[in-house]
Amino acid sequence: MNEFLYNILAWIQSWTGSWGLAVIVFTVMIRLVLTPLDIKSRVSMRKTSKLQPQLQALQKKYANDKEKLNAKTAELYKKEHINPLSSCLPLLLTWPILIAVFAAMRMVANKELLIQLGQILNNETPSLEKFLWIKNLWMPDSFFAASMPVKSTLQQIPTEQWVEWFNTLDANNLPALIKDLGLTVESFDKSTLAATIEQIVTAMGQNTDYMNAVATKAGWSFNLLITQFSVINSFNGWLLLPILSAVSQIAMTKIMGTNQQPAAQNQQGAGTGKFMQYFFPIFSLVICLSYSASFALYWVAGNLVSMGQTFAINKYLDKKEASAAAVAGEGSVK
Repeated sequence: MNEFLYNILAWIQSWTGSWGLAVIVFTVMIRLVLTPLDIKSRVSMRKTSKLQPQLQALQKKYANDKEKLNAKTAELYKKEHINPLSSCLPLLLTWPILIAVFAAMRMVANKELLIQLGQILNNETPSLEKFLWIKNLWMPDSFFAASMPVKSTLQQIPTEQWVEWFNTLDANNLPALIKDLGLTVESFDKSTLAATIEQIVTAMGQNTDYMNAVATKAGWSFNLLITQFSVINSFNGWLLLPILSAVSQIAMTKIMGTNQQPAAQNQQGAGTGKFMQYFFPIFSLVICLSYSASFALYWVAGNLVSMGQTFAINKYLDKKEASAAAVAGEGSVK
C-alpha cells in the first residue's frame, strides 16, 4: 500500500514538476475517492437525527432497563433501515489511509533528504525542494527546524533506504567527506546503522556552509519545562502550516460537530464530542510540528477539501430532501 501511494505521488510530481503541487493534487484525489462514503455517512446522520424524538422517548421509558433499551433501539434502527455504524465508516477508513499516506510521504522525504545529504557530503549547496514560504518541503515548517537534513531526520531513515542510496553512489568515487570512512553496504545494517550515521554526521561538520546554516541563532533559545526551542540560522519556515493545521482542524471539528449534534444529545455523546474538539487540533499541531512540511501540507489541504465537501454534500442532500418532500406533498394533494 505504501509503495502504491508513493508511486502515485511520484507520477503526479512527474507532470506537475513540483512535489508541493503533487501533494495537493494527491490530497484532492484521496478525498474524491472517499466521497461516496462521506455521502453515505451524512445520509445516515440525517436519518438518525430524525429519530431523536423516538430515541429520547425510548430512553425515558426504559431508563432503568438498559438491556430492554438497547433491544428497542436496535429494533427501531432496523425498522427504519438505519445502520448506526455507517456514519463512523469514513472515520474508520481515514486512519489507515492517513497512516499509509504518512508512510508514503516519509518514503519520498527520505529519498530526497538522502540526495541532499550526498550534495552536502560533496561540499555542494544542496538542492532544496522549495514551496511557497517553505525552503525545504522535506523538513518541518518551523523557525526551530533547519532547512537541511540533520541528525534527527537522518535517524528516521530505515536501513533499506540507506542501502538503496549507498548503492547509487560510485564506489570508486564516493562523496568527498566520506570517501575515507571505509563505508560499505554492511555499514548500513540495522546493527551498525546508528554508528554509521554518527560517522556521516561528523563528516557533514566539515562542510562550513552547512554548519553555519544549521547552527542556532545566538540569543534565540527558549527553555520550557520539558524541552528547549532554538531558532535556526537557516530555519525552514514560518510555522504557518502547523498553525493552519490546528485552525483548520478546529473549523472542521465544529462543522462536523454541528452536523452530528442532533444525533449525540446524551451525556456520553456530548463528552466524546468535547474530547474530539480539543484532541484533534492539538494532535494535528504536534504532528505537523514534528514531521515534514509535505505531510503538514497534506493535512491542511485535506481539512480544507473536507470542509468544502461537507458544505457541498449537505447542500446536495438538502435539495434532494426538498424535492422528495415536494413530490410527497403533490401526491397527498391528489
